Amino acid sequence: MLGPNYVYVRFRCGRCKRIGEQLVHEHEWDPAILREAGAQAGRADLKRFAEMGDISAEEVIEFHYALARLSVDPEEQAG
Repeated sequence: MLGPNYVYVRFRCGRCKRIGEQLVHEHEWDPAILREAGAQAGRADLKRFAEMGDISAEEVIEFHYALARLSVDPEEQAG
């Protein structure tokens, strides 16, 4: 074909629900953008998550205290 080729994209913002449209050069267009982000997880990841099992209450408590330690001012911790 003669001249530049474009892909016409019409989209809706997930946050404000406004509709937008854009012409994108064909060589800049990536069709992978239309796939869900969650679809990227492979079978190996899904198997690993299944082997981990449910998150226990002890793990949640441990995580809570680990976050608290991260947010403490280093000068407070030393004194």
